[in-house]
Amino acid sequence: MEHIELFFKSIFIDNMVFATFLGMCSYLAVSKKVSTAVGLGAAVIFVLAITVPLNWLLDQYILQEGALGKWLGEEYASYDLSFLSFIMFIATIATMVQLVEIIVEKFSPSLYNSLGIFLPLIAVNCAILGGSLFMQSREIPTFGMALNYGVASGIGWFLAILAIAAIREKIRYSAVPAPLRGLGITFIITGLMAIGFMSFGGMLTGGEEEKKEETQTAVIENEKEVSSEELADNTIKAID
Repeated sequence: MEHIELFFKSIFIDNMVFATFLGMCSYLAVSKKVSTAVGLGAAVIFVLAITVPLNWLLDQYILQEGALGKWLGEEYASYDLSFLSFIMFIATIATMVQLVEIIVEKFSPSLYNSLGIFLPLIAVNCAILGGSLFMQSREIPTFGMALNYGVASGIGWFLAILAIAAIREKIRYSAVPAPLRGLGITFIITGLMAIGFMSFGGMLTGGEEEKKEETQTAVIENEKEVSSEELADNTIKAID
């Protein structure tokens, strides 16, 4: 259930674009056509799916305080390399983006030309770095959940850019007021979509309310048991 909850929460509730507005430069620039949006979205999914688990391993076994002591010995347990997080994360991301660029150029030259400068700019896409930093700040406990979070975050970004690309293709044939044409109407639609995605926040509240009710019921029952025991003790004392 933890994996399922994290998966849907990362896609709909904590969506990179609509919840934190990360990766907006690529989101706005490459969303004019669905075909290019699909290509860039797939590349983002691939990069996040690789970099988030790799950065989780770096964080757990190298960067955290005492991480070196887990595998190098107790004499290294006092070392704290957390100040290197940004450098290490960005190095991992840049390596994976370079790999994606080579693969896309080799197997799909038309997509490579369509994406242009925005493909190598994935390396400085704040959504990619945000995925690793959120993974670190939320203290995701296992490698599997880190992989889950990376894939789900990429899918969320992919859905966002795919949706806005499809809408922008239709808007070309709509009577949009002149002052709002281009980025103006795109920002308005993005804001409305963000409001719509906020409604998914109710997906996980039902279970939390049930847990609270169960906890409250258990506390009340315990109080009743304690009070009945105290009453019995007082009765026995009175008889004595």
